[in-house]
Amino acid sequence: MPLKLSLKPGEKFVLNGAVVQNGDRRGVLVLQNKASVLREKDIMQLEEAVTPSRRVYFPVMMMYLDEAAAKDYFDEFAQRMNEFMGVIRNADILAECVTISKHVLGRNYYKALMLCRKLIEYEDERLGQHVSAGLPASGATG
Repeated sequence: MPLKLSLKPGEKFVLNGAVVQNGDRRGVLVLQNKASVLREKDIMQLEEAVTPSRRVYFPVMMMYLDEAAAKDYFDEFAQRMNEFMGVIRNADILAECVTISKHVLGRNYYKALMLCRKLIEYEDERLGQHVSAGLPASGATG
């Protein structure tokens, strides 16, 4: 099934590891086969992984963007998820963590990544933060 991306002028995204930028007008890109695609707003730099939920998000993002090296990021994911789950008492968030882990084990990295945004939102709400570094709490896309 094709993936249709509507792009804003100048919007950047990653396509199978390559950073691509739209031109000066709105554009539409249709991908006819499976590809790893992340919009600029969903991309996190390592130095932005400064909270527990973002430390879970980052290795999942790397597994998604570089599936050939996913095993290299899995241990980091498992450690960070274990740490996160060790301090959470909210049953719904713990269930999300289990679902994320199942998606990672099933190599459904994009689904896991988008669910990780819920962890970030939960953490930001609890900490009373509107984090400027890394992913903002709103705006998940697919």
